Amino acid sequence: MEFLSTVKRDVSNLPGWRTKERLIVFESDDWGSIRMPSKEAFENLAKSGIDLFSDEGNRFNKYDSLATVQDLASLFGVLESVKDKTDRPAVFTPFALVANPDFRKIQDLNFTEFHYEPFTKTLQRYPGCEKSFDLWKDGISHRLFVPQFHGREHLNVRVWLKALQKGNKKILTAFENNMWGISTAGDPGVGTELQAAFDVLDKEDLLYQSTVISSGLRLFSELFGYKSLCFVPPNGPFNSALESVCYNEGIRYISTPKIHLEPLPGGRKVTRLRWLGKKSSSGITYLTRNCYFEPGQPGKDWVGSCLSDISAAFRWRKPAIISSHRVNYIGAIHLSNRTNGLSQLQRLLKGILRNWPDARFVTSAELGELINRKTDV
Repeated sequence: MEFLSTVKRDVSNLPGWRTKERLIVFESDDWGSIRMPSKEAFENLAKSGIDLFSDEGNRFNKYDSLATVQDLASLFGVLESVKDKTDRPAVFTPFALVANPDFRKIQDLNFTEFHYEPFTKTLQRYPGCEKSFDLWKDGISHRLFVPQFHGREHLNVRVWLKALQKGNKKILTAFENNMWGISTAGDPGVGTELQAAFDVLDKEDLLYQSTVISSGLRLFSELFGYKSLCFVPPNGPFNSALESVCYNEGIRYISTPKIHLEPLPGGRKVTRLRWLGKKSSSGITYLTRNCYFEPGQPGKDWVGSCLSDISAAFRWRKPAIISSHRVNYIGAIHLSNRTNGLSQLQRLLKGILRNWPDARFVTSAELGELINRKTDV
């Protein structure tokens, strides 16, 4: 099994853009989204009978929440503790959700309309998060934490509203706790995972999603003071007809699975093959991840596994694009989760520089610019 896994990893690194440089990119999803509001909310949902422990949802529901000042300060401390060959510290590209549902307004309108608020406003209501956006700005100014676009909210809005209007008991209970991220995969009345913001069930979804992208990217610019160049669709599903909307709003790079199941109206899927540096007809360049680091997920040596992923990437002259979700570094609900995640991150960073002292830490946008500036080498 290990041999087959190695072969599969090597084959997946074959196509696409190459470079002689040893480039390290950390891409981290979900920043800005609420996910689990608090321990109290978790306990309320568990007591109601909602399954919070199935498959991958277990650690996200148990640990993932808005990043506090201390979460961010601790992460930045680890990133600053190592320097690459250019004397620059490690850097995260956090893919950010710029808004969350305005639960009060939505309830006041009896679930007939969707309203959202900037995530910076959401932060003001969460203990320990009131000043955390100041840390976001510090991270940007010191090139430790340079956000790109993950969506307006980590939520399929039209599907969610329909389920609320129909009185779906589980989704209503989650709503009462300012939460939506429960699994709905086994619920035939819903049709998709609520977290999959750009999954498509009908043609009207595409029209609505185009407005979500435009409004979300404009809010991103207002909050951060620059346009996002990169986009990672939440949970993966994304219809290519929306790429032109992204391009017109300034997106130049989309992170996508190498084998992408594109959702089509009517619930159908079509397989698209993507590779690093491939360009779409709309002018978008695809970025594809090839390394994984999820230290909050038990049962695996994530440091050793990620170093092996990086070695394979470099063997085939590819940048190491590491996927590592926010949940690994959050201690707002369980402090031990953050302690574990950051300890393993520090070990990984030291291992990278020990094995490859000539490695260079770059952001996703910087990688995209390098790809578009150079031919394969």
